[in-house]
Amino acid sequence: MPTFREGDFSGTVKDSGGDVSDVTDGVRVLARVETADGEGGIEFVAGGGVGTVTLPGLKIPPGEPAINPVPREMIRLAVREVIPCKSVRVTISVPNGQEIARRTFNQRLGIVGGISILGTTGVVKPMNEQALLDSLTLELNMIRALGFTGLYVAFAGTGEKFTREIFGLTGKNVIQCGNYPGHVLDEAAKLGFTHATICGHPGKLLKLAAGSFNTHSHVADGRLEALCTHLALMGAGRELVSKIYHSNTTSEATGIIRAEGFSGVWENIAGVISRKCEERIHEAMKISVVFVDGDGAVLGRHYDG
Repeated sequence: MPTFREGDFSGTVKDSGGDVSDVTDGVRVLARVETADGEGGIEFVAGGGVGTVTLPGLKIPPGEPAINPVPREMIRLAVREVIPCKSVRVTISVPNGQEIARRTFNQRLGIVGGISILGTTGVVKPMNEQALLDSLTLELNMIRALGFTGLYVAFAGTGEKFTREIFGLTGKNVIQCGNYPGHVLDEAAKLGFTHATICGHPGKLLKLAAGSFNTHSHVADGRLEALCTHLALMGAGRELVSKIYHSNTTSEATGIIRAEGFSGVWENIAGVISRKCEERIHEAMKISVVFVDGDGAVLGRHYDG
């Protein structure tokens, strides 16, 4: 083993270019370069605030610092300009990186101890939505690399909690899709998953029944319209349909439906969502759907496969 001579840290401050959703905007990224006598390679070390990969499926294998291949290559080229042959150890640190990591997807990706060092060019281009989609794809790769062929999809943290309770899940095959169930289904189909179960509150799932696979409130709605349509198809009268249509929330509508004896509508709509999802991915996976209320109780479900 070479004996490295310790150097001083130098660093820079990250500018996210106005990307207000980037939690790493303004952080200090520090680097220490140490050399040893004799020729050798470049070793990367996770300093304070930089995470370590613990699960397969990412671009970096388990046990390595969470410094992606492109930043590694950029660092390697810069180092070799001034230290052509010697063994070199590069330690990257980010003060407060461990705290910042709590506001990222790192824990779900199996990256512990801090943030990841990402990037493709070194030039910041604000890409709020694309960065989130890329993170979802990475998580799907990780889940698939762990050997899972069945996937459970929740919309957020509470939804994941309910999903795990309903199905007794303890593994890492649950993904939070946020507003992007369509992207998750598309990518899961490409990766060879055979079955997905989507579990969620009517406030989100009803948008899929209306054919909207980006559920952000600025992009799509149609929740009450979809609900009213299926109630009418079940024979609900005009007065009930009107009451549902003018509900303030889907939770209010859920209470009315229960009181009026039309709870079977949830099973019907779950079947419709299953069909729409399978059509989107050209039948590449079987899709099951479970509606839950705000307390985690199952309203209705449709199992396929």
